Amino acid sequence: MGWFCPAPINSTTPVENLNSRLRNYFTLRRQFGGSYLHLLQFFLNHRGFLRSRVPERVGKSPTQLMTGREHPHWLTLLGLGPLQPLRA
Repeated sequence: MGWFCPAPINSTTPVENLNSRLRNYFTLRRQFGGSYLHLLQFFLNHRGFLRSRVPERVGKSPTQLMTGREHPHWLTLLGLGPLQPLRA
C-alpha cells in the first residue's frame, strides 16, 4: 500500500470509495470469475474519464495518462471492430 499513499491512513474512506465505484459493475452478476475481473480491469484502464478535478484528464484513459500515447476505443482493442454510429 506504500505505493498508493505515503503515510498510513486510519480510515476506511479509501476502501469505501473504491467499493462504491466497483459496486455498479457487480450488482447484476451473482458470481464472477477471473475472466470477468480481467475484462473489468481492461475496461476501467482504457475508458476515458468523463470528469476530473484536473481538466487535462477529461476524455483520457488511465492508460493514456500513464503512457502518454493515444489508443483506439476499448471495444476496438478487444477486436470488436470500430464503433458504429447510432441509427435513429
